[in-house]
Amino acid sequence: MELSSTTISSILTRTSGFLRTVSSHSLQPYRGCALGSSLCGIGCYVQHNVYVTRGQAWGSFVEARTNAAEAYASQYARERTWARKDGGRFGIFLSSSTEPFQPLERNAQVTRRVLEGMLDRPPDLLILQSHSHHVADYLDLYRKLSERCELRFHVSIESDRDELPGLPRAASPVAKRVAAAVALRSAGLRVVVTVSPLLPIENPSRFFAMLSEACDAVVIDHFIGGDGSANGTKTLRTALPNAMAAAEPSSVTLTYRDQIVAIAQRFFPGRTGVNIDGFAGRMLP
Repeated sequence: MELSSTTISSILTRTSGFLRTVSSHSLQPYRGCALGSSLCGIGCYVQHNVYVTRGQAWGSFVEARTNAAEAYASQYARERTWARKDGGRFGIFLSSSTEPFQPLERNAQVTRRVLEGMLDRPPDLLILQSHSHHVADYLDLYRKLSERCELRFHVSIESDRDELPGLPRAASPVAKRVAAAVALRSAGLRVVVTVSPLLPIENPSRFFAMLSEACDAVVIDHFIGGDGSANGTKTLRTALPNAMAAAEPSSVTLTYRDQIVAIAQRFFPGRTGVNIDGFAGRMLP
């Protein structure tokens, strides 16, 4: 694993494509992801982004953007004004291309300093997306932030399995991610579990019954229709589909996704989002 640090001139990126209806901006405190060599990294959509990878293997590097908080402060007024024009909202998705709470965060504290900066310069909406149970580490900050902006957590739990045949284990065990979601929700915070990309689920009814105690809503997103390519061709070039098919042959089809959605709706009636509508929160009450 290659670890490095850098300073940047800007940290807020105006969104386009998939994220455009979710938030006005994205924010990446790191480039790269230490979880990239674990189960979630095998099918991670970001590995196909050559701007992010710069020719490096996904999971082999992490670059800390050490002045991210200062860059946010310098961009804040201009980008908020831009986002609010014509009645829009200044919304931030943190993060779409990295894990904000990956192991390096415990020492580098880049994400924490950005969140502290948002106490004085809050967005209108902040979505914290994470695949790590360490998302629950900053409850002290979250309570304060929730008083200053609309705050929502997206905790990725794509299956009830910690591993698939022939692939590495999950870096953050399912049980720990569920416990993190419970801790966030118990603190009065809004939590969405993103089942993305959907992996084979051993016991769907038990899985969603468990999630019903941990979150307010769920999002189901299959790599077909979710990875930004026609018919999931980006993901089909990875080892993930074969491993999925070995565990559950139908799981590589949208028919399987629709079956899972039907089960999820029994536990989350009116609160089950599919693909972009779910990430945008359009199913939330």
